[in-house]
Amino acid sequence: MLIRFHLLHSELCKIGKSLKRVKQLHALLIKNCLSEDPFYATQIIRLYAASGHVNYAHHVFDRIPTRTVYLWNSLIRAYAQAQRFRNAFSLFNNMLTTNVRPDNFTYACVVRACSENFDSARLRLVHGKAVVSGLGLDSICCSALVTAYSKLGLVNEASVVFYGISEPDLVLWNSLISGYGYSGFWDKGMQIFNAMQRAGKRPDGYTIVGLLLSVADSSLLSIGRGTHGLSLKSGLDINAHVVSLLVSMYSRCECMTSAYKVFCSIFQPDLVTWSALIAGYSQTGDYVRALLFFRKLHMEGKKADTVLISSVLASIAQLANVGLGREIHGYVLRHGLESDVMVSSALVDMYSKCGFLHLGISVFESMTKQNVISYNSVISGLGLHGCAYDAFRMFDRMLKKGVVPDESTFSALLCACCHAGLVQVGREIFMRMKDEFGVEARPEHYVYMVKLLGGAGELEEAYNLTQSLPEPVDKGILGALLSCCNSCGKSELAEIVAQRLFESDPDDRVYRVMLSNIYAGDGRWDDVKKIRDNITGGLRKFPGLSWIEGHFC
Repeated sequence: MLIRFHLLHSELCKIGKSLKRVKQLHALLIKNCLSEDPFYATQIIRLYAASGHVNYAHHVFDRIPTRTVYLWNSLIRAYAQAQRFRNAFSLFNNMLTTNVRPDNFTYACVVRACSENFDSARLRLVHGKAVVSGLGLDSICCSALVTAYSKLGLVNEASVVFYGISEPDLVLWNSLISGYGYSGFWDKGMQIFNAMQRAGKRPDGYTIVGLLLSVADSSLLSIGRGTHGLSLKSGLDINAHVVSLLVSMYSRCECMTSAYKVFCSIFQPDLVTWSALIAGYSQTGDYVRALLFFRKLHMEGKKADTVLISSVLASIAQLANVGLGREIHGYVLRHGLESDVMVSSALVDMYSKCGFLHLGISVFESMTKQNVISYNSVISGLGLHGCAYDAFRMFDRMLKKGVVPDESTFSALLCACCHAGLVQVGREIFMRMKDEFGVEARPEHYVYMVKLLGGAGELEEAYNLTQSLPEPVDKGILGALLSCCNSCGKSELAEIVAQRLFESDPDDRVYRVMLSNIYAGDGRWDDVKKIRDNITGGLRKFPGLSWIEGHFC
């Protein structure tokens, strides 16, 4: 009988998590009076959970009179993996009322569930229970705690757990390094890495991954290159996860040449790696290459996920090529991705930016579920097309639906006000943003307000707004004010604003050209020559060339 069971179990593992086969195995156990045995019941619960049927797993659990810690763990893990966190936590609390004592795997599972549910309060509570139970220094439990605290941005708590261990193993070191990486503290992550090496621990793939996570932008490219070199020296450059993250890291740093070289070194890049490369080209403005690699991905028979589709649609929106956009829309429909909110929102944005607002609205209205992202897309589209009052009606509809606006919502509304010249409405929205909705103004909001006020000739109010901001004022805000001075021919104010810009970035040529244009408008040709000579070094400027459809014009 046992031989038959193990054979069937082995066969199930080979062919996949078929519900029909799991039921056959369950029936076989019932027939042979083994269904209430805790060992076999644990296996059945795991198989039901793996096939996506946690309710069946719970039904088996309820029929077992003698429950072991492994049985409890299997069902708690099943609910956590299905992201039914309330059930998992409820089951854990029920377990605490029995005579079965949770072990380190129980606490590790519940801790992970807390982090995935972004429940920091419950995480601290579970941590306290683990300490009381005597598992506060257990390596498995502590590793889960360090990772969970880190993912929630609570790196101080993570480090306290870590430093409470007398001899942390490599898993714990990696957890803390990754924690600092997730939180963006690359310097502290490197300090922990150096301490790990001094402790005689040899880095593995997870160490490299933790270090790469902290390289967020081009300012940290040297750190990323150093980590890449370390992976080569350690022989970890063949690790699929490491290589994928290297592509992603170089893409984030806008170093697409290196990203492409790493990508080409992979024999069979997975979808995550393809997505990192395509998203990198899109984010750096190389939309043609982004679409080229998307086509290559499709030709290799790989199915794009929702994140990649959204990235490709963003590239098409920037190219304003509605023909390509319609092709991707067809791809979305053929693969049943239209129900994804992120994809549908990207379609709305693409159609709007390509000049086909009615198609964008049609996609929006056909969505079964609309969230803040989809509303932002349609409000932005309406504003870009000068339909400011329609944008505000959509905003009212959004509020009536109970959707809470965010920073992007108000950026879209202020942009709509700029396009329509609605100064007073813009003032009201800017005030409501903080007073009514508690959204703090970001640089883009101030840029729109400066443009709105400056476009209406209210340059003094726009200037006072920039003066009210703490130093250093964002270059985009001052640049918007300088542009308004250019439109209104206010050279005196332009000189003041330009001086502030030159102080923050002496090498920036764009604003010097703008100031020279303002001087030219006032007939101040000597000042124009001084600025132009400063930019060109006295060299003669070559006439421009236009490139259209592969021909010179």
